[in-house]
Formats: sequence, structure tokens, C-alpha cells
Amino acid sequence: MRSICLYFQVHQPFRLRTYRFFDIGANHYYYDDYQNRTIIKRVVERSYLPMNNLLMELIKEYGAKFRVSFSISGIALDQFELYAPEAIKSFRKLADTGNVEFLAETYAHSLVSLKDAEEFRSQVNRHADRIEQLFGKRPTSFRNTELIYADFIGQQVYDMGYKVMLTEGAKHVLGWKSPNFLYCNAANPKLKLLLRNFQLSDDIGFRFSNHSWIEWPLTAEKFTGWLAAFDKNQQVVNIGLDYETFGEHQWQETGIFDFMKSLPKQVFSSTDFGFDTPTAIAERLQPVSAVSVPVPISWADEERDLTAWLGNEMQDEAFDSLYSLLPQIRNCTDPDILKDWLYLQSSDHFYYMCTKWFSDGAVHKYFNPFSTPYEAFINYMNVLSDFISRLKSVETQGKVVSADYTVPDPAKKARKVVAKKTATPKVSTPKGAAAKKEPEKKKPVAGKK
Repeated sequence: MRSICLYFQVHQPFRLRTYRFFDIGANHYYYDDYQNRTIIKRVVERSYLPMNNLLMELIKEYGAKFRVSFSISGIALDQFELYAPEAIKSFRKLADTGNVEFLAETYAHSLVSLKDAEEFRSQVNRHADRIEQLFGKRPTSFRNTELIYADFIGQQVYDMGYKVMLTEGAKHVLGWKSPNFLYCNAANPKLKLLLRNFQLSDDIGFRFSNHSWIEWPLTAEKFTGWLAAFDKNQQVVNIGLDYETFGEHQWQETGIFDFMKSLPKQVFSSTDFGFDTPTAIAERLQPVSAVSVPVPISWADEERDLTAWLGNEMQDEAFDSLYSLLPQIRNCTDPDILKDWLYLQSSDHFYYMCTKWFSDGAVHKYFNPFSTPYEAFINYMNVLSDFISRLKSVETQGKVVSADYTVPDPAKKARKVVAKKTATPKVSTPKGAAAKKEPEKKKPVAGKK
């Protein structure tokens, strides 16, 4: 039997409050509690709990034939504990069935795999510890933040003890190859790779309720027809979705829950596919070939690259400023600073600074608390300036920062970068224009209007 690997990303960041220049040094609390609580409660009520209940019904109906996987960030789990403990109970019930696999990822849902191997390992281990504590089993498969992957990242993941990793079946990487096979890392063939079928995944995640889509409405029968049409040699179809797809991005009224409820029945009755987890699939299948990914990829936007997070000068400045603090962080033992260090690393903060507004613009705006990327950048750099001042005070043995301290560089740099980006461009004078200049106006005489 061939396999469908159905997995869901569950993540919500700690969103930052409006943090102004004059808050630096005066207020060390960075988070918008009202917004964070409101959003978590909303997605739990609309999406997570109804979908968890639906999956539980499907597991009871189909038993071991129906299995799914989750990648839940540590930061999402922290917010569940604060605002919606019923969500953890619900996920724990799914875990107790034995039909659900919880994947490892970075605790902070961060971009750290692009920056520092030691910090990357630390966050992954912290996340694995938390998953084991809550759900009783340590993760054996790995899914990086936003499916970010490159050969060097895969090598690091294998060195952490993981034998299988999930990433994107990007066209510019695969070329003519199909994502519907098991592959392996080009640098270390022992690491097996499951590549997301972005066409089928995005049909559900983005196009399901789009009435102008040529395939609308998408039914379970139509979807399984596409599966059945795949060549019989294609072993596995990986469907990866934001969990908010169900009930939040695609409202209940669109029929998204009904689609999911009827999908397994259609799959079992009209195809030779079943549902399985990454670890089980990797144990059963052998890679057909290696996939070389020298430049990092992701599942974001049409380009499937990193430009959603690191595509402009503001994002690069914020990213580099944050990770320049790693030497000091490694010597820090203050629990509040270390907690903020994690929360400030969430990829979402850089995503809000994105200036790409093409076909994926609506995706970038969703859940974004800022009206412009420039506002997001200045707000983040103000927070980072205060964070640096706290880190320096800890380094100087708890000495309190004085009221007339010098504002750290990030806030200053932010204003310079934004001023440069938003400045009105100079208009060059076309050739021959000098001869057509208007006569110079006389300066007004003092006392006359």
C-alpha cells in the first residue's frame, strides 16, 4: 500500500506590543497580552479543538489505517499553557491513541538553523524534551521551521540523531523529478527526506474556498481522483498544512471540515493509499536518489526560498543584530532574559517586515499586527535595543542602567534604514532640460508676503 503523509504545523508567536522609542530602558515587557490571548483562544476554538475532535473520530473509525503528524512549536505550547490549557489536553488525547506522531522542530520556531549550529541543537533538544514531557514520546522525525532545508542543515539534523526530515518539494530543486518518492540528503545519504507535494497541499490550504479557481469546489472525490492518477511507482504523497487551514484560514462555512471528514473514506475506497507517519514511512521505504540543495529552500511563497524572512535590508539588519548577541547569551543565566531571547527569535517577527506583496500578499498580512513592514521593523529594533541594555546590565553584575544611558545601536540603525527606504527619490534632469529652465524667481522682500 502506498502512503499519504498528512502533517500539520501548529504555531502562534508571542506578538510584540507597540514598543516606542521612549519605552527603551523604561519598560522591559515586550508582549501584547491581549492580542496573544485573543488570537490563541480564537484559533483554539475555531480550528484546533474542532479539528482535533474530527481526527479523533476518524482514528476511532479507521484505526491504524489513519495516522497523522503534528509539528507544534514550543512557543505555541507555552501559549496553550497560559491561555488555552484545553488545547494541550486535546492533543494529549490524540497522542494516547498511538496514531499520531509529534515531530521535532526548533522550540522558538526560529531561523537559527541558518545561523548557528550550537544554538540550533539547543533549541531542537529543548523542544524534544517538551514534547516528550507532554505527550510521552520523544520525536524521531524532524521538520524545520517553515520547512527550511539545505544540505548543511540536513547534516546537522542527522548529527542530532534524526533519521528522517521533512521539507519542500520545490520545483527548482527537483526539476523533472516527482516529490512523491522518498529521497535522501546529498551530503549524508543516511538522512531520509520526505518532500511536500506543494500542489496538492496548496489546493487545500490556499485554493479551497477560491471561487475563481478552475477546480472549485474541491471535493474529496475530486482530490482522491488526482491521487489515483499518480503513477503506481510513486510511493508517498506528503500533504503539509498550517493547522489554521481548518476553521481559520478556511472557515467552517467553506466545507473544509466536511472535506476532511470524507477524505479518508474516499481514499480507502477508490485508491491504494493509506495514511502513515514520517517515521513509519522512512522505516518501510528506501530512497530513490539524493536531492542536492546547496541554497536553503522553504515552503513560502512562489519562490520557495527565504525571501519572506530575509529578503530585504530591514530583515537582514534585524536578523544580524539579534544573532550578534549569541556570545553574551551563552554566558547568561537570567531566566527572564533567556525566555525573551527565545521569543524574539520567532520567524514571524521577520515575516512581518516582508515587503513582498505579489500573489502571496494576503498570506503575509494574515495575523500581522503591524500596518506596514517599516512599523514592524522599528518596533522590533526598539525592543531589541532594550533587550541589549538588559543583557549588558546582567554582564556588569546586575548594575541598573541609568536613566541617561546611550540608546543602543539597533534603534538608531532602524531609523536610518527606514529613512533610507522611504526617502523620496531624487529626480534626475533629462538631457537638454537645462535650456528649458524657468527664470529664477526673485527672493521675497522682507516684510512682504
